Amino acid sequence: MTRFGYTLMTEQSGPRELVRYAQAADRLGFDFAVSSDHYFPWVDEQGHSSYAWSLLGAVAQATERLDLMTYVTCPTVRYHPVVVAQKAATLGLLSDNRFTLGLGSGENLNEHVVGERWPAVGERHDMLEEAVEIIRALLAGERLTWQGVHFRVDSAKVWDLPEERVEIGVAVSGTQSVARFAPLVDHLVAVQPDAELVEQWDEVRNAAGVAGARSRKVGQIPISWDPDRERAVARAHEQFRWFGGGWHVNADLPTTEAFDAASQFVRPEDVAESIPCGPDLDGIVEAVSAYWEAGFTDVALVQVGDEGQQRFLDEAAGPLLDKLRAAAPSA
Repeated sequence: MTRFGYTLMTEQSGPRELVRYAQAADRLGFDFAVSSDHYFPWVDEQGHSSYAWSLLGAVAQATERLDLMTYVTCPTVRYHPVVVAQKAATLGLLSDNRFTLGLGSGENLNEHVVGERWPAVGERHDMLEEAVEIIRALLAGERLTWQGVHFRVDSAKVWDLPEERVEIGVAVSGTQSVARFAPLVDHLVAVQPDAELVEQWDEVRNAAGVAGARSRKVGQIPISWDPDRERAVARAHEQFRWFGGGWHVNADLPTTEAFDAASQFVRPEDVAESIPCGPDLDGIVEAVSAYWEAGFTDVALVQVGDEGQQRFLDEAAGPLLDKLRAAAPSA
C-alpha cells in the first residue's frame, strides 16, 4: 500500500506554524511527515529557515501517530556525523520509534555557512559514505573510535538509544550512488519518479544479501493547490521557480541571490508545466501516480507557500488523500 506524507517546508513557514500544520496532518490521516533541514530558504521570497531538529522534537510531542523523517540531512559539513547520530537517537526516543533518518550529500547553499570549502560531487559522496558508516555504528550502540579519510571520531558513544534502531534512508540520483548506498542503508530517497533507479536499488540489495529487509522508496512532489488557478500558478512561480534547475545545478549554487539569478528567465507557465496548480484534485492524483507507477512506496506532498497552507489542510487535504488512496495500488 502506498503511503502518503506531508512536507514540513521549513523554508516557507515559521516553526510554530509548522507544528500546527503537523498536528493537522496527523488528524487528517497522513501516514508520515518529512522536514527539510536547511540553513537558508531557496529564494528570499520564501523567507524562513528554522532548525529542523528543534522543530521535529516539538512535532514528536505534538503528534500521536505521524511517522517523521528528515528530507534530508547532510551529515558531512555543517554537522559532524557523530552529532547527527545523537540527534537521530534522541528523536527516535521522543517520537516513540516514529523517526527515520534521511541523509543526503547536501547543497552548497546550506553548508557553506560554517566557512568550509564546498567539495566536488565525487568527494561529497565519499564523505557521505563514511558518515553513514559512523552513524550506523553509533546507532547500533557501539563505542566508536574512527580514523577515516574525512572524519575522525574519538571514543564516541550515543547513550540514549530507542528500543528500535533508527532506520536510515539516503538520497540517490543515479547508478553510482545506488551502488554505494543500497547495501548500507534501509531506504531509498529520491525526488524524481525514476523506475530504473528503484529497480537498480532492489538489484543491488539482492546482490548484497539484504533483499529480505523491508526497503521503502520515498519520493516527494510539490503541488500548489488553490481554488483560484491563477493565484496557485503565481504562488508556485514566486516560491518554487528554482525547482526546475535540477539537483546537479542546485547543489552547487551558494546563495539565494544565485538561485534568483539562475531562475530569472523561468516563466509562470514553465512552473505550471512541472507543478500541479489549482483546484483540480484529479490532476494532482495523476501527477502523484507517476511515483507509485515507478515503484515508490511513500510519496510526500509539498503544498507550495505558507499563504493558503491552512486552507489546503482544511479544505483539500482530506479529499485529496481519499482520492490518492483510491487510485494507488493496494499492494
